[in-house]
Amino acid sequence: MLRTILHLDLDTFFVSCERLLDSRLNNKPVIVGGTGDRGVVSAASYETRAYGVHSGMPMKMAREICPDAIYIRGNAGTYTKFSKQVTEILQSHVPVLEKSSVDEFYADLTGMDRFFGCYKFASELRTKIIKDSGLPISFGLSINKTVSKVATNEAKPNNQIKIDAGFEKAFLAPLSVKKIPMVGEKTFRTLCNMGIKTVNTVQQMPLEMMQVVFGKNGQIIWQRAQGIDHSPLTQYHERKSISSERTYGQDTIDLTMLKTTLIAMAENLAFQLRRGGKLTSCITVKIRYSDFQTYSKQLKIPYTSADHHLIPKVIELFERLYERRMLIRLVGVRYSALTAGTYQINLFDDEKKTVNLYRAMDDIRIRFGDRSITRAATIGKGAKTIGNFTNPFNGEPPIVLAHRHQ
Repeated sequence: MLRTILHLDLDTFFVSCERLLDSRLNNKPVIVGGTGDRGVVSAASYETRAYGVHSGMPMKMAREICPDAIYIRGNAGTYTKFSKQVTEILQSHVPVLEKSSVDEFYADLTGMDRFFGCYKFASELRTKIIKDSGLPISFGLSINKTVSKVATNEAKPNNQIKIDAGFEKAFLAPLSVKKIPMVGEKTFRTLCNMGIKTVNTVQQMPLEMMQVVFGKNGQIIWQRAQGIDHSPLTQYHERKSISSERTYGQDTIDLTMLKTTLIAMAENLAFQLRRGGKLTSCITVKIRYSDFQTYSKQLKIPYTSADHHLIPKVIELFERLYERRMLIRLVGVRYSALTAGTYQINLFDDEKKTVNLYRAMDDIRIRFGDRSITRAATIGKGAKTIGNFTNPFNGEPPIVLAHRHQ
């Protein structure tokens, strides 16, 4: 049976949320992101696109090429609320939902045609989302995730497209090769240097040539250019979590050691989020006293995967929780209410160099081990046995990052 995959994308999501809160922004050039010169554009309205503004651009450059735009420092809490509202609507109407980011979703409607038309159903669902949330949303409908996602981008702004089965290659052929998911700037430049600018050219190339140039990724790009994508949806579960605990060999009241442990846990769990492409919106801290009484506190936060946003909240929860002043046997940290996403939502108050720093640190951890680079605040006996880490430096100490946010 051919699959029926729906892809939905909230148009210029952060900008649309701001316009919903302030109608004076409608039809005006709006840019959301870090408002300092070192900030980064997180979202730009369609009115700014003609000037060349795009997400990920340094804010200083955006101000130079589009000085008349309205610049807004983003509010992650607001966007999280609207994202959850749309998620709840989708969860109540589709059988299988994948939330690929705060503003992007996939739904598997396979088999629903026997009861009613999938395109009609998707159209009614889109209308309901627009009516209930007030947010514009576009969708693409086809037999797989790749074609549906490309179709959504072609449908924007605030529109919808269905690609009938068997017409995937014809739909993709005239488009820029850059529109194939996973073709980034570097791959696009390489393809251009090979004289390849449209999907049609990739469709006509031998698979072996793409594999020689791009390795395994070459095969994936070639298959997607043909309209082939068998990747399944990852069912969305709001209550997924990751956690870490430590039971001390000897009960302690050493606050320095306790906080060192918690910071190390919070830092490593944040890395696990980023490595898995996840964001959290709920933090829980647990302590168990020497009499085995266990207590916990949790805090709802805007979606994030950044250490310097999460660590202060973990310490804050611990300080609110630790009231009995008794010896502590165990401490733990849990991040829950996870969703797929990237660091983008944190760009409102962080500089691009902060994002690049995280990427560089994570690359080192992936290559050499979780504890190969860490904050100075996590060095000490409180962090000796956080997780099952091995030191790849054969006895040499890990790289230490002295972080002023501590």
